[in-house]
Amino acid sequence: MASEITKNGGIAICAPIAPYESVRDEVRQIIERRGSFVLVYVATPLNVCEDRDRKGMYAKARAGLIKEFTGISDPYEQPKDANVIIDTSELTPEEAAQEVILYLEQQGFISSGRQ
Repeated sequence: MASEITKNGGIAICAPIAPYESVRDEVRQIIERRGSFVLVYVATPLNVCEDRDRKGMYAKARAGLIKEFTGISDPYEQPKDANVIIDTSELTPEEAAQEVILYLEQQGFISSGRQ
């Protein structure tokens, strides 16, 4: 879907769970055939993810109740080629969004509207 949107000049924002570098590379290759691809790495430390976990998924994974849980019993490969890195333990959601918007403006994907 994102490939079709970018092919026609649109912007697609996707939030996949993509813990493996190979999967991210594959998605990048598909998108870049027709448009631009920006990788935003939300680099939230594991302990912060666990502290924020309202559903108790991390606790269940640590107890062995959930198999192949990213970051606990299944690896997470940090991106080596992220265009934007956001540490949500240091930024508010608004500040994180602003970082992405600033990058998109700087790269000419969107206009700031300022003259």
